[in-house]
Amino acid sequence: MKHRYSFLFLPFQLILDWILLNLSFWIAYLIKFGFASEFNTSYQWFLLVCNLIWLGLIVIVKPYNYSRIKFHVFNILYQYLSLSGLFAACMAFAWIILRDLNLSRLHMLFMLMVFVALGITWRVFAVVFIKFYRASGHNIRRYIIVGHGKLATTLKEFYENYPEFGYEFYGFFGDIDENNKSIMRGDYDRLTTFIKQNTIDCVYCCTPYINNEVLSNIITQSEQENFQVKLVIDFSSILSRQSTVEYHDMLPIIDISNRFWEDIKVQILKRIFDIAFSSFILFMGMPIWIILGLITKLSSKGPIFYSQERIGKSGKPFRIYKFRSMYVNAEQEGPALSFGNEDPRITPWGQFMRKMRLDEIPQFYNVLKGDMSVVGPRPERQFFIDQITPIAPDFTKLLTVKPGITSIGQVKFGYAQNVEEMIQRLEFDLQYLTKVSLFVDMLIIWETVVVMLKAKGK
Repeated sequence: MKHRYSFLFLPFQLILDWILLNLSFWIAYLIKFGFASEFNTSYQWFLLVCNLIWLGLIVIVKPYNYSRIKFHVFNILYQYLSLSGLFAACMAFAWIILRDLNLSRLHMLFMLMVFVALGITWRVFAVVFIKFYRASGHNIRRYIIVGHGKLATTLKEFYENYPEFGYEFYGFFGDIDENNKSIMRGDYDRLTTFIKQNTIDCVYCCTPYINNEVLSNIITQSEQENFQVKLVIDFSSILSRQSTVEYHDMLPIIDISNRFWEDIKVQILKRIFDIAFSSFILFMGMPIWIILGLITKLSSKGPIFYSQERIGKSGKPFRIYKFRSMYVNAEQEGPALSFGNEDPRITPWGQFMRKMRLDEIPQFYNVLKGDMSVVGPRPERQFFIDQITPIAPDFTKLLTVKPGITSIGQVKFGYAQNVEEMIQRLEFDLQYLTKVSLFVDMLIIWETVVVMLKAKGK
């Protein structure tokens, strides 16, 4: 693989941290004892011990191995702070052993504080600089994608959205037909020559679209031409269900069977939480909800509440309840999604309630009835489900759980204004199916509260 100047990053980190460690020792010494004090033999030995401890931790922990994808300031700082914690523990142990040398605890504290501060500072600066440097087109890695399909397109879009990773796309390769010939760089026969001529660093192989013989040839060539091979595997159908990995000696086996008792436990806990949380919201906020209802009634002609048929778990229809935010007979011309703040069907008071998500409050009654959960995919009408499923069959997976008042899709994406946006939001809601738990529900509720306080609903 052609790392260009990347190979210098490891020794640079090693040397810089070593310099900062010794610099921190001297700064702490000057702070504690002053400029006029003599550097006595005890602290000379202690400085040697500090260097040996740090070197030993570097050899054991190996903290400087970052992939480009994980090269993020929080990951790096977490790793550095963890390493600094180990270093502090070892230093404390060394101080106990060497306390006959009359070493100052305050000096050791100052040294650790300065060392951590300097280490954090240079790491933050380095991450920002390198990401900007790579986003500007420097220190790039050239990659191609073998096998064309949805996975390949998603991967390409990922690197386009994150140029700071420093990956430059050099084309799709695979079977060429009338539908994809305009975007394909070449077929499998041209692959070997292209990799040599363009010094490709990384080849992504989308396993659903290529056969084992092609993959084997690419791996063999990678050993000769020294490029990296990465497999892109479609786990969506597996990870949408609870799965575990078992090892039969060295052979990994993925178990995608339903974990019955775990599912029952989660459902029971989730239902208890739904009832308790909904009861608290409805009864504790009752005076506020009465005021909201009166304003809704007085601000425009029509009822306080609005109900509509939605599709719930297992395709069972139910009626959802909201504070009315639109004028009466807003859908005389048939089912239609709201298209945001400019929608003339929405009343001025309705605009406010939607921004604050207050129009959703009556749905806690749906939760108490058992039609909905506090957290879950948003329920849709059959009219729109019939349009979505031919384009995105994965939508049917959302019908395996109760719909919710809020969801990952609602927090990260918001309300959809058309079928295309519904499909985009679907990607977020499918994530929820892989991590259904009470803890995740509480995180989503907290993020929803933040959205409400910032009035970012629509």
